[in-house]
Amino acid sequence: MDNTPETPNVSPEPKKNGRSQSIYILIFSVFIMVLAALFVTQDLNRVKALISQAGVWGIAISIMIYALLGVTLIPSEPLTLFIGALFGPWLATLIAGTGNTLSAFVEYYLGTHIGSATNFEERKDKLPFGLGKMKVESPLFLVGARMIPGYGPKIVSMMAGIYRVPLLRYLWTTAIPIFTGSAIFAFGGAEIGVLTKIK
Repeated sequence: MDNTPETPNVSPEPKKNGRSQSIYILIFSVFIMVLAALFVTQDLNRVKALISQAGVWGIAISIMIYALLGVTLIPSEPLTLFIGALFGPWLATLIAGTGNTLSAFVEYYLGTHIGSATNFEERKDKLPFGLGKMKVESPLFLVGARMIPGYGPKIVSMMAGIYRVPLLRYLWTTAIPIFTGSAIFAFGGAEIGVLTKIK
């Protein structure tokens, strides 16, 4: 008599459900990105007018708009230039840095849900300066790849979510390049504002 225990039948259903859920979240995220992009591009002048007329509330509105831009492919630099001219370089750096950091955490959250339905690993391998060969958890990768113009920040945020990078490490490696870039554009915007007033 064979006493070998039977191998339990493992149903592939949970794995299928997880993949389906990831795909649905990815589709929903793309839909939100498209809506946000349409809203911002069509009403950018209205948004600027709203910020400039809102007084102190313009700060909160600006931060929310940065978070909205984070789920689109629209760069936030033009908004930072405008806010730099409106609020001055130091406050604009704080606003843009906070808003873009919040945006990065939204992308991180999306990454925790859509990892199985994406090809971010392939895109990571194509990053320049040898960054593609580094581990995602490496602070050097998290800071360095985020400084690559274009899709670099998006890849970092999503992959950090996929690999569940510790939140504290993700926070400081995100804040350093974001606040540095925000300061550059905020001070540039402030200078533009001064020149405009002089003329």
